[in-house]
Amino acid sequence: MTTVFKFGGASIKDVNSIIHISNFLKEGTHDNLFIVFSAMGKVTNMLEDIVDAYVINSKDLSVLVEQVKLFHYNIMEGLFEEEELIFDEVNNVFVELDWILEEEPYNNYSYNYDQIVSLGEILSTKIMSQYLRKIGYDHKWIDARDIIRTDNTFRDAKIDWKQTTTLINKKVKSGIYLTQGFIGSTSENFTTTLGREGSDFTAAILAFSLEAKEVVIWKDVPGMMNADPRYFKNAELLPNVSYDEAIELAFFGAKVIHPKTIQPLKKKNIPLFIKSFINILNKGTLIKDKMDLASLYPSYIVKENQILLSISDPELSFIVEEHMSQIFSLLALHSVRVNMMQNSAVSFSICIDNDKYRVPLLIAGLQKDFKVSYNQQLTLYTVRHYKKEDLDILLRNKKILLEQKSRNTIQIIAFEEDYTKA
Repeated sequence: MTTVFKFGGASIKDVNSIIHISNFLKEGTHDNLFIVFSAMGKVTNMLEDIVDAYVINSKDLSVLVEQVKLFHYNIMEGLFEEEELIFDEVNNVFVELDWILEEEPYNNYSYNYDQIVSLGEILSTKIMSQYLRKIGYDHKWIDARDIIRTDNTFRDAKIDWKQTTTLINKKVKSGIYLTQGFIGSTSENFTTTLGREGSDFTAAILAFSLEAKEVVIWKDVPGMMNADPRYFKNAELLPNVSYDEAIELAFFGAKVIHPKTIQPLKKKNIPLFIKSFINILNKGTLIKDKMDLASLYPSYIVKENQILLSISDPELSFIVEEHMSQIFSLLALHSVRVNMMQNSAVSFSICIDNDKYRVPLLIAGLQKDFKVSYNQQLTLYTVRHYKKEDLDILLRNKKILLEQKSRNTIQIIAFEEDYTKA
């Protein structure tokens, strides 16, 4: 049976990291392995800057492109001799980028985004594949766009599961394969992306289609933590987590797993390990059916850059089903996901990520029929299995705008201030 490995950008951010991961793979004992790589380091962020400069015709565009090229060429110069073919392969990808940027941008930011940002994964896997071959690690490179079929919801593409499973099983036999995370393609061969951090989801798609033995996501943290250690000095490892708890944590914004990752694995009872590529021998976190030890720990999730919209009828009438249907149609039209919502008699409030392209379009659409007011620069705090004393510490000196509480979970929207170290 196949094992699926996924490595994020932090694991291949520079020459030393690439050598470390490559040696680890070469020393492994897997005969049937599918390896998924993200873009290197912070390349996705760099390419996002290129998209923004491209769509507004910024004079900084050429400088930003040169930075991405220089980043990759510096890495290649640390791994290869100048005459090796990888330099031509990577140069061809940059020629493709140049061709895109020579054309006028489409009147669809998300389409432009996917055609450009997806190249980060193509670049990383070409470099990784060539270096692995150089050190004697035999494998097959495969373009994820040939096996993962999606609709045309750019930046958040939906998987055509039947066709994707057919394509994967047609093209993938026994052996070791290497591919890109995060990307797929439409039936018209337009490149799509699966949402930010979507490489985890790619690993789950492959595992589901191949009925894999297990999935291992390699991170720069010990495993799934009950809080982001950047903000919470006492964050603890969750050694065992159930599928359902992991789905809840991912849904509320836990960054260690893409929200769509767990469901495909749960359907076929495929275990998911989250392990550290820094300390490879550590056990990490196991996510599997009926492992509910995570409920023993309160889990803290922090989502920054939130905006709270309050939507009301200009005639001050009640917010009824007809209004709600209209609001959710606009949310779907602009591919905006609601992180928290609350309804009163005369207003409907939603907390969403403050996406600089989607949100202005959403607000403009809502303002045609509704009165819309909003607060920006907010933080959404979600605590699973909360305790009152922990909340008191977390929310000290915070101005709370909205609070929602259930038996297991509390969500609070507050003005952004300095984090209280828990």
